[in-house]
Amino acid sequence: MSRYDPADAEPRWQRAWDEAGLFRAAVDPARAKYYVLEMFPYPSGRIHMGHVRNYTMGDVIARLKHAQGFNVLHPMGWDAFGMPAENAAMENGGHPRDWTYANIATMRDQLKPLGLSIDWSREFATCDDDYVARQQALFLDFLDAGLIYRKSAMVNWDPVDMTVLANEQVIDGRGWRSGALVEKKQLSQFWVPPFATAHQGSIMPEPLFLFPSSSPQKAWWDGGQVWLIPRHLIVQTTVAPFEELAFIAIKDLL
Repeated sequence: MSRYDPADAEPRWQRAWDEAGLFRAAVDPARAKYYVLEMFPYPSGRIHMGHVRNYTMGDVIARLKHAQGFNVLHPMGWDAFGMPAENAAMENGGHPRDWTYANIATMRDQLKPLGLSIDWSREFATCDDDYVARQQALFLDFLDAGLIYRKSAMVNWDPVDMTVLANEQVIDGRGWRSGALVEKKQLSQFWVPPFATAHQGSIMPEPLFLFPSSSPQKAWWDGGQVWLIPRHLIVQTTVAPFEELAFIAIKDLL
């Protein structure tokens, strides 16, 4: 057997996968569906080893499910909407849209050589006009249904990034990105109640697991069940702090 040459083998096999549409999801009633979605990267303009680690783990799961016969949907998205893009554009000159989509193109070119089993035909960015319109419509539906409400509260304000920071983003009194001294500021904002009106199966059909009866978590949550909730499904929660992809125990959901 000849020695493995990644410079030769990787492009050749990735080209064969693309030509065969191996990872392109299509409707197939004969096969069970499986959905794999990692957190969306922020398009800063370059990937790092944290991205490689994150998408490698998702790729392992997606490829396993492919091998087991599942009809796998493994899309890609970019967490591209918000104040950081606007501030970067002001700092570098130009329009936030141009800066953001140029970074996405660069990072896409950096990710593709990894050979991830992503269906790139399903790629989108959260700043795409079509996506924003649907998110705004969904938000208004939630507001009309009473699932979102508005009130004033004290927030952590970064005067350089001109945005609100979570407690976890304040390190020694300074913003994690800008390094500016964080100010306390009263702002009107939108809130999501602690899922009191959620119905079984509405967005999460089954709990991931139940706390063992002897565990401190079980006593703390008093029978709460644990669900995996993508960050983009949550505007703000009063249940518990969370990071990019959170295990959240939701008490009395059922």
